[in-house]
Amino acid sequence: MKTIWDKYAEVLVDYSTNVQKGDLVQIRATSIYAKDLVKAVYKRVIEKGAHPILRTSFEDMSDIFIKYASDEQLDYIDPIVKLEYETVDKFISIGAPMNTKNMARADLTKLARRSKASQGLSKMLMERSAKGHAAWVVADVPTHALAQEAKMSIDEYSEFLFKSCYLNLDNPVEKLRELDEKQTKWANYLNGVKKVRITGEKTDITFGVEGRKWISCSGLNNYPDGEVFTSPVENDINGEIYFDFPQNYRGNSATGVHLWIENGQIVKFDAETGKDYLEAMFNMDEGSKGIGEIAIGTNDEIQEVTGNILFDEKIGGSIHMAVGASYPETGGKNVSGLHWDMIKNMKNNSKIYADDKLIYENGKFLI
Repeated sequence: MKTIWDKYAEVLVDYSTNVQKGDLVQIRATSIYAKDLVKAVYKRVIEKGAHPILRTSFEDMSDIFIKYASDEQLDYIDPIVKLEYETVDKFISIGAPMNTKNMARADLTKLARRSKASQGLSKMLMERSAKGHAAWVVADVPTHALAQEAKMSIDEYSEFLFKSCYLNLDNPVEKLRELDEKQTKWANYLNGVKKVRITGEKTDITFGVEGRKWISCSGLNNYPDGEVFTSPVENDINGEIYFDFPQNYRGNSATGVHLWIENGQIVKFDAETGKDYLEAMFNMDEGSKGIGEIAIGTNDEIQEVTGNILFDEKIGGSIHMAVGASYPETGGKNVSGLHWDMIKNMKNNSKIYADDKLIYENGKFLI
């Protein structure tokens, strides 16, 4: 009889990354708490006739590195890691944090420098993925740290996570394909649109999207999933946008984030908390004041912020906008070591217009 971990592994291996015989598959895990899923994924990769590479780590190594590394070490890219980014066929990353705040007191300047140094690896993977030369997926397992961040018991959080991934169903892949069919219709409609305008609380912003590709996300790169996204035209974004949800990034957070954007660049910003962190991230590199993504969340099993971006950006009735790097597969060209998804609740007095036609209101598509 299949365990829930077996079912989880089948989604990641068979559906999300479509592992084939002979593939080189990297399985990356952040802590010992990922063991059950790692074992199930490892087994499934072998059953598919592929070649697994395990990359496991202790979570607190990252903060030790940032604390003690010199500038030379922060800038250094391990040639073995670079080789893996160049050659591995499938990447399966499993998050299992023991402490969601382990980087909260890290030196912001050093964090930004390290992100900038590793920017090339991320760009390489995105380009290989866009060309169909590699596939990747990110997933999480329930941990006490994630449950605490979400203000839930571990049992409540486990139930929430599994339902968000449709793992409570006999055939989660069938559900993901149904979601994709519905979302693809929306994406196809938006592919014919030149301008998207979003209005709401302290928000009136327009994105140029002509010639950009809208993509339906249904479990191929993120699990759980549920969004339709694109990368807007880099110099054709104008207006202001306010994010009422807490915005979490690498163990730090900001609340009440308010951005003003002119010709695709953040020219002014404010926040109730975390403004210094925003400033450090926005000054990371040349592309970190640009906008890399605009997306509409569609997973109705996720209805509240849990402090985990993998889930929060998929909230049904929300949108998110990423500051920083674009996705090449959409036609996006902005390059940065930053990709910070910021989430906005759209359920109250909020609208989305496509070429001046109202297509979305108060958390629901009208098309």
